[in-house]
Amino acid sequence: MHSNFRRRTLALAALATALFAGSTAFAQDNKNTLKVGVSVGNGEQIFEVVKKVAAKDGLNIQVVVFNDYQLPNAALASGDLDANAFQHQPFLDNQNKARGFDIVPVGLTITAPLGFYSRKIKSIDQLPDGASVGIQNDPSNGNRALLLLQQAGLITLKPEAVKNNNATPLDVVTNPKKLKLVALDAAQLPRSLDDLTIASINNDYAEKAGLSLNKDAVIKESPKSPYANLIAVRRADKDKPWAKRLVAAYQSPEVKSFIETQFKGSLVPAF
Repeated sequence: MHSNFRRRTLALAALATALFAGSTAFAQDNKNTLKVGVSVGNGEQIFEVVKKVAAKDGLNIQVVVFNDYQLPNAALASGDLDANAFQHQPFLDNQNKARGFDIVPVGLTITAPLGFYSRKIKSIDQLPDGASVGIQNDPSNGNRALLLLQQAGLITLKPEAVKNNNATPLDVVTNPKKLKLVALDAAQLPRSLDDLTIASINNDYAEKAGLSLNKDAVIKESPKSPYANLIAVRRADKDKPWAKRLVAAYQSPEVKSFIETQFKGSLVPAF
């Protein structure tokens, strides 16, 4: 009898442990507070609206702002963030490959058309021979800037590099104006604008520097650019309920309306 009682007690204890573990895992899967990394500028503005929408669903979003594109994925991979929302797929692919991250997209956010800006010329037709042209030094955005220069008829790139989306200054095959390509960190380009004739500047850094894509860019991408930004998480979290709730808050009618009204085409909803 004592043996049966002991077996029943152990079985109940095991069941209680399993139920507790299961409830803990469910709580973690369904957690209600998230740390989300965003880039300085328009990312902050949009997430103020996302936070309000998410709060209606009981989801508390703590926004962590970065002013360097190299940091948010490292913070996500290390567990300091639950998600980030600052990058497009080519950038994420490059970071996963180069730095060994296992980060995946869970939803689209905005398309931020890239622009070239200048303090020296008002139109790209005024670009002089031998001009210094700033581009980003990270592979995905540098490739994007070079493609934009080619679309403007200023350079020609190797077809293979265009096809593979991995063009670098070494892939320039014709450069009739003998432009001097200067590769810098994306965050440094606005600060270097006085020393360059034109510079490719990502939308968030451009906005922080007081530059408008529609008013100030001398070359700009089409709003239908394939470089849509996204919300990313660690692969282990991609199917968690909280990840779906975060995406739903971002892709809400309220956020879409805010983007369209506030940015008037300089940012475009990608959802």
